[in-house]
Amino acid sequence: MIISRAPVRISMGGGGTDVSSYYEKYGGFLMAAAINKYVYIMVNKRFYESIRLSYSKTEIVDCLEKIEHKIFREALRRINIDKQIELVSIADVPAQCGLGTSSSFTVALLNGLFEYKKSHVSLQELAEAACHIEIDMLKEPIGKQDQYAASFGGFRAYWFNKDGSVVTEPVAIKEEDMMQLQENILLFNLKKERQASSILLEQNRKAGEGDKNTVERLHKIKEIGLRTKMIFESGNIDEFGELLHEHWLIKKGLSEKISDDFIDEAYDIARKNGALGGKVVGAGGGGFLLFYCPKNKSLLVSKMREIGLNVMWFSFENEGAKIVFHN
Repeated sequence: MIISRAPVRISMGGGGTDVSSYYEKYGGFLMAAAINKYVYIMVNKRFYESIRLSYSKTEIVDCLEKIEHKIFREALRRINIDKQIELVSIADVPAQCGLGTSSSFTVALLNGLFEYKKSHVSLQELAEAACHIEIDMLKEPIGKQDQYAASFGGFRAYWFNKDGSVVTEPVAIKEEDMMQLQENILLFNLKKERQASSILLEQNRKAGEGDKNTVERLHKIKEIGLRTKMIFESGNIDEFGELLHEHWLIKKGLSEKISDDFIDEAYDIARKNGALGGKVVGAGGGGFLLFYCPKNKSLLVSKMREIGLNVMWFSFENEGAKIVFHN
């Protein structure tokens, strides 16, 4: 029995510049922080020759081609496992919530399967293998942020080069500033799944075609990400809230699907009750609302609860993909 886990993440600046339609022309940059919410994969050798998968449904099949779950199927194919295995998936947060759960699932699955096959891979290789499955094999319209954040964990900066390579390093933020940042970030569940694929397909198409509005907004988002990194490293943490607000106004202009009347109302209420700025985490449209609130947090939590949004408490997570049990 093997238990593998990978954390989910929150984007801290520059999100959206990690897709190939943008970084292949201009180069991308963003920061992401892993949090202590995880996707777990249990791997076990099955007594029978068949393959058993357990997630929101159960599959028992006798060959890879019959597997309905695309990521399970392609990961098993990638590791050359085609029989006598049982895989179980459990997660702390729901799918399609904007926290990168799909890529955390892929990373945890691959790490567990590599361990099962006694194959050692680096975190960089693990992230690239997950990118290959999701982006190259399954043609998902996503970037590389989530796979790298799930693999490396921590609070890190990522540069996405024009040739597709990725360079990463920890953000040089002091421990006391990190504690202040964590204390002042609040996540609220919007209680609706987001349709990220349609948003990202539109963004990729426009960026690939050189749409002036899209490209200029992504340039500004990347610039805000770089400015945010400087703020974190200089210790002026409260300035992050104002940059979040600036980022949200720019991001909303990428697609009309990113926000809606309820999200706009919730955002306005939050700004009037202590939040300096915020955004929908991930591509937009649903999932979680993130706010930076240095004061009156109890008031913000109360006002959000009045409109049906509950807070999800979290901590930053230093570790990335990890084998937590192997007997």
